[in-house]
Amino acid sequence: MADDKEKTGFQQPHNVILEDRRILTISGVQDIDSYDEQSVVAFTELGELTIKGENLHINKIDVQTGELNIEGEIWELCYSDLQQKKQGIFSRLFR
Repeated sequence: MADDKEKTGFQQPHNVILEDRRILTISGVQDIDSYDEQSVVAFTELGELTIKGENLHINKIDVQTGELNIEGEIWELCYSDLQQKKQGIFSRLFR
């Protein structure tokens, strides 16, 4: 399946839907790195996504469709690119 993705250039669509800062639905999720009641770290088609809040609960994760549903008090959504972080650290070390 990964070969098909490389050949066609098809990526799973990535969407984020936040309802009343209580229900978060994300598509295009590839993996969950870590989670607890204060944060969820997910790898998406567009980079690492960190969700912060309080009383966070994962209601649904579907590996086939890449859909993730989180409920709780959501304070922050933050994207980061791991490759950029690594470059930033090394560039500071070798200045």
